[in-house]
Amino acid sequence: MRILTGIQPSGALHLGNYFGAMLPAIQLQEQGEAFYFIANYHSMTSLTDAAARRRYTMDVALDFMACGLDPKRCVFWRQSDTPEHTELAWILSTVTPIGLLERCHSFKDKAARLGSGELGGVNHGLFAYPVLMAADILLYNSNIVPVGKDQKQHLEVTRDIAIKFNLLYGETFVVPEPLIRDDVAVVPGLDGEKMSKSYNNTIEIFGDEKAIRKKIMSIQMDSRTPQEPKPDAEKNLVIQLMKLVAPISVAADFEGRLRAGGLGYGDLKKALFEQYWNYFATARQRRAELAANLDYVETQLRDGAERARSVGGVVLKKAKRACGLD
Repeated sequence: MRILTGIQPSGALHLGNYFGAMLPAIQLQEQGEAFYFIANYHSMTSLTDAAARRRYTMDVALDFMACGLDPKRCVFWRQSDTPEHTELAWILSTVTPIGLLERCHSFKDKAARLGSGELGGVNHGLFAYPVLMAADILLYNSNIVPVGKDQKQHLEVTRDIAIKFNLLYGETFVVPEPLIRDDVAVVPGLDGEKMSKSYNNTIEIFGDEKAIRKKIMSIQMDSRTPQEPKPDAEKNLVIQLMKLVAPISVAADFEGRLRAGGLGYGDLKKALFEQYWNYFATARQRRAELAANLDYVETQLRDGAERARSVGGVVLKKAKRACGLD
């Protein structure tokens, strides 16, 4: 079973990235042949700062490896080190109906938010994002693709594209299956909405201590006094975040104290910061070690790209032969 997933280097990774994508991916290393890539081609639809892209790309590598991804047990690389992705994306684009892309919810949502105009707004890359995503997946004969519910439609597009190509040119691509885990947490941001860089409501995995403390302490609570019982304690944003980073017994204790009354919101937020800081303590140390040895990290990424190309090159050649390009 081959598993594939990618993560965009579009900013500092946060708790939503960690619990929604990184941790499940790291756990899946043990369950199959795992292919994980840093999707820096995809980041170009929204990020136009070249220096920032290079920095964020290395940050993703450091963050993933610090949190437990092992390049010896998976294939881990930069997407841009495997140009087969973009070549296959063009081939797939010729069998992809425009209407299929126009129906994608993600595109419609972003288009509505960005508007139009020659100097900004929606670009072709944003529109064609699902085709490149299909190339990412089909290039490696991926069987399983872990996706969140918001990406499920894009995987359905990948399946449609693979089936269409196979019908036109003969059996070429493995049609992948989604892995949508109901137990993957939807992490709330500082404002209670889904945690996202787009909403500027994130808690970074490896953020500066003072800055993260300030963020957590600024979380807005209701106007009830500490002495008042909080029968809806499970809905409290700080409690929800604490359940992610604290031992079950510790989170349950704070929830019980909040429910009973007598626990101040300031003390609760201080406790959340301490649990968050302790949760990533080992990973912070490992990240510092990796950051001090970037040559090692670069070597792992290049080795991963070579391994990826050894697989992807075969699939691309098969596709080109099938459609008459080779």
